[in-house]
Amino acid sequence: MQEDSSRCASYTVACDDYVHVVEFSPFDCGTASSLLAYGGNQYVVVATCLFQEEDIEVEGVEFTLLRAFHHESRVDALAWSPESRLDRLPNIRFCTASADSKLRLLTSDLQNKNEVKVMEGHTSYINHLVFEPTEGKQIASVSDDHTCRVWDLEGTESMMFRLRSPGISVCWHPEEVFKLMVAEKKGTIRFYDLVTQQAILSLDCGQSPLMSADWCLTNTIKVGAVAGSDWLIWDITRSSYPQEKRPAHAEKAQLFKWSRANENLFSTTGCPGKISSQLLVHHLGHPQPVMIGSATVGAGLSWHRTLPLCVIGGDRKLSFWMTEM
Repeated sequence: MQEDSSRCASYTVACDDYVHVVEFSPFDCGTASSLLAYGGNQYVVVATCLFQEEDIEVEGVEFTLLRAFHHESRVDALAWSPESRLDRLPNIRFCTASADSKLRLLTSDLQNKNEVKVMEGHTSYINHLVFEPTEGKQIASVSDDHTCRVWDLEGTESMMFRLRSPGISVCWHPEEVFKLMVAEKKGTIRFYDLVTQQAILSLDCGQSPLMSADWCLTNTIKVGAVAGSDWLIWDITRSSYPQEKRPAHAEKAQLFKWSRANENLFSTTGCPGKISSQLLVHHLGHPQPVMIGSATVGAGLSWHRTLPLCVIGGDRKLSFWMTEM
């Protein structure tokens, strides 16, 4: 994997400030374009994007800023609500996690109505959060305080799972709405039943630290993660140990995300180096990455809802990579 095999981003969009997190909405917002939010130091911007692969009249990417929100502190994680819509009466809702260990639920009609609900309870850094994907009435979050907490939209904590190490990733599956996947730093991934509030299944990395994990939304038996410098894939019907494992990045790996368009496609990022961060796109049928990219001090990673396209934030820009299938 030579550096010169790295390719430039398919599209880039300039931003006013350093982008710390970026998330495509995984939900249909009722229009042809996709909702995208990105954030950094005391701000969140909501935009739409439409790519030439979706509309032949678009050259490259049509990027439309909808609104910029002031945010009390640095945004460290962000999740979209399935209630965000742009057809009929526009209404968007998303939740952020910040350096002050608080969640903030933002609801806006993109005009005069802007509400912020602050949710307090975590006692340390919040690493990841997710909305319940069918109705969006609950939010789950994981933290360095060794807990996974589930909240309602009023900010009331409805349940808490005590973990054995920092909570790194949390996933809620659209077909399995009573199951929550929680990944812990020491290398364990557990599935919890939200009705009985008991752990029902666990997976083991066999190594630590686990840096990121994701549940494949197009095929529920697949779970992926990065730990150390390796990526790992489980078939949860077969074994609690990974079915496949390969070295990904020379330094430590940072993030793992499944494509939403193809169950065999996933991406990983390396921990930010002094200058650039490596993005790798992998296909389960190929021994080598199918695409290598890099972003200046890259941060965040998210896949488009229907295209084999992912985005990374970074130094005053968003970089989008299309994977040729």
